[in-house]
Amino acid sequence: MKLGVLISGRGSNLQALIDACASNILPAEISIVISNRPNVAGLERAEKAGLKCLTIDHKFYKDRENFELALNDALEDAGVELVCLAGFMRVLTSTFTERWSGKAINIHPSLLPSFPGLNTHSRAIEAGCRFAGATVHFVSAEMDAGPIIIQAVTPILPNDNPDSLAARVLKAEHEIYVQAVRWIAEGKLFKENGKVIIEGVESGASYYLPPPHSAV
Repeated sequence: MKLGVLISGRGSNLQALIDACASNILPAEISIVISNRPNVAGLERAEKAGLKCLTIDHKFYKDRENFELALNDALEDAGVELVCLAGFMRVLTSTFTERWSGKAINIHPSLLPSFPGLNTHSRAIEAGCRFAGATVHFVSAEMDAGPIIIQAVTPILPNDNPDSLAARVLKAEHEIYVQAVRWIAEGKLFKENGKVIIEGVESGASYYLPPPHSAV
């Protein structure tokens, strides 16, 4: 399966996909990496891996629709079959989501539907949550609201701050993003009544990241 990865920053989830493709964990290849910001670390990662890279700077377009049309053209020209949003910090409109319905996924650093949007870790801590996590879901017109594929769960420790929690959750993000792409590439996902069903996974798709040994 040919992947198109959209980034806006450091590209750590992109790196997880690069490593998984290189080690043949995924029956997939990354056809193109697109950033809406120039000179970000994620582009350096892609170039180091020998991948095709492109910057489509949203600032150069008069509106979201024209920016997304440029994204669509680049993805289609690269033969992309699945779009992977990996820290892509732009809200997408129906111009994009309708074209890639069922063919675009996103990784979000919370246990959706809780805490969509930004500052998820600080919001979870401030709310007194006992657990945090990450979610891979299909992209929909409503932000962070598409059907959930897999989630990772990790405890929020008494001494956690947003940075320490984010670092721990990020490890789980890398695990579940690769797993979600693998299921899709292997044709194991289908939707039923607005929910994702995974062939051969009876107890649901979840990943638990335990607290550090020092906290036990």
